[in-house]
Amino acid sequence: GGTQWQAVKTSNYTAAAGQGVFANTTSSSFTVTLPAGTLGDEVTIVDYAGTFDSNALTIDQNGTEKIHGSTDPLTVSTERAANTLVYTDSTQGWLLKNN
Repeated sequence: GGTQWQAVKTSNYTAAAGQGVFANTTSSSFTVTLPAGTLGDEVTIVDYAGTFDSNALTIDQNGTEKIHGSTDPLTVSTERAANTLVYTDSTQGWLLKNN
């Protein structure tokens, strides 16, 4: 149980359900792609170096999946952001559990 934290990522990465991702955008912006969702799946993404404000992170919803009911990716540009997304269903898709 619990979040399975991954080593710091500095380039495009596809997360798996239950993972925690330390995203370091110091050098450049990149994308974390969410997995295909199943009810209750969670993914946590943390701004490792406090640089999302200068190099935003894109969270991709993975094809036809949704984030907050939209098929558009989510851009995170808040320094030190820490977001947990939980998958609900095909209508709303991934929802922010906390931010």
